[in-house]
Amino acid sequence: MPGKPLQLRVAMIGYGFMGAAHSYAWRAASMAFDLGAVPVLAVLCGRDRAAVEHKATRFGFAETAMDWRTVVDRNDVDIVDVCSPGDTHMAITVAALRSGKHVLCEKPLANSVAEAETMAEAAESARSSGQRSMVGFNYRRVPALKLARHLVADGRIGELRHVRGAYLQDWLVDPAVPLAWRMRRELAGSGAIGDIGAHVIDLAQFLTGERLTALSARTRTFVTERPLPSGTAAALGGSGGPGTGEVTVDDAFVLHGEVGAALATFEATRMATGRRNSLRIELNGSAGSLAFDFETMNELSFYDATGPRSTNGFRRIIATEPDHPYMSAWWPPGHGLGYDHTFTNEIADFVRAIVGGTDPEPSLLEGLQVQRALAALESSATNGGAWTVVDRAER
Repeated sequence: MPGKPLQLRVAMIGYGFMGAAHSYAWRAASMAFDLGAVPVLAVLCGRDRAAVEHKATRFGFAETAMDWRTVVDRNDVDIVDVCSPGDTHMAITVAALRSGKHVLCEKPLANSVAEAETMAEAAESARSSGQRSMVGFNYRRVPALKLARHLVADGRIGELRHVRGAYLQDWLVDPAVPLAWRMRRELAGSGAIGDIGAHVIDLAQFLTGERLTALSARTRTFVTERPLPSGTAAALGGSGGPGTGEVTVDDAFVLHGEVGAALATFEATRMATGRRNSLRIELNGSAGSLAFDFETMNELSFYDATGPRSTNGFRRIIATEPDHPYMSAWWPPGHGLGYDHTFTNEIADFVRAIVGGTDPEPSLLEGLQVQRALAALESSATNGGAWTVVDRAER
């Protein structure tokens, strides 16, 4: 009879939007993929006892905890999944790695370059002892985008000349939207820059195999004060009563820069009226182009300039065939995937790396490289759009 499968016991810190997405993925990954191990939802940790107990029941966790410090030291925990606000990422990640745990940390890696450097150093030290760590840039796991990466690596678009990316949301358009942790610098680190801009920068570097080397940027905060929810803590800029609190992060940014030898233009905003979650990226090369829009996430547009001009045009690829990335684990051709599948694919990659003793991607070092780009973006904007070099993160 077959032996009992290896179990990897997961402790998740945080239970909000990302906590829900990750919880679903931990449960779905071993059903869709042959992982060589079964993730077990062991402990859900949060600061609000009633809320965390409610979410633990919904998400399927066996236990709850109020203090992450007690969780990362437990001998019956194998993986720590960090889904908490950015100001907590460094302390939790470093402590978990030093306690012998594998770590998945949501993006952006940290709230500062210094914090990200500490985390990357801890990951490198733990790596020699067998601990694996990864940053949660889930859009890398969209099959169409993984296919785009293969096409670029295979030289199908030739010499890269332009990279164009935009991440557009509108959830902050209404000035009556209450102040939350994502709008306070001390908790979130930045606004659209780290929240969604980090995805655009990571995708550009992932797809091209190059890094953002220099940039000029501008930022804007369109709504500078927002109403405080009833009972809001002083940490959000108020006394807990009626009134407003200051928004201390950016609402939007634009930049132009260089990705390798290519020219790049990026923007990200949470104030694009009518755009709920529009993530777009386009690459133009000497031999072809690739274009992607998350609103049609199962499609990739590919232009092959090597064909006859009389019949050339952008080709619509439906990335649902069994030989497309990840799709052999899912549905028959033409049956598309959704946002949730990006997290399931991400968890599958992470677990297989742990079981196989390989290094998952993106590493915390790659997360540090994105953090350096975010810091250069803010520095440039602070200095009137001055041309700013992005420091390289190296092992």
